[in-house]
Amino acid sequence: MSKNTSSSYIRFLNFINAMGSIDGAKKPDAIEGQLLEAIMLANSEKQAILVGDLLKMSHIGSQATLHGRLKNLSKIGFVLLVTDTLDGRKKKVIPTKLAIKYYENLSKLLAKAVMA
Repeated sequence: MSKNTSSSYIRFLNFINAMGSIDGAKKPDAIEGQLLEAIMLANSEKQAILVGDLLKMSHIGSQATLHGRLKNLSKIGFVLLVTDTLDGRKKKVIPTKLAIKYYENLSKLLAKAVMA
């Protein structure tokens, strides 16, 4: 890895740390961030993602931990949990406008870090 690439990434991390809150909502923690990434990737591919799908991500935490973090993402306004109309036992996880804005801001910070 070249020094320039490493420096860009470090600048990006510094920008993220300095970002603070978005519209009054706090930044997601590391586990919430990984959940939100999975949600956003599924959304970008026009695929539904269910709470159950996210709870299977045992590589980042226990089901109890993941469920708590998912509830927190809902509480702080990054996702909506919507009951499936065909199967009431299933809940779809949908990113909100706040989550989309959060990723738009990350994209701007990444571009800024690379151009600096």
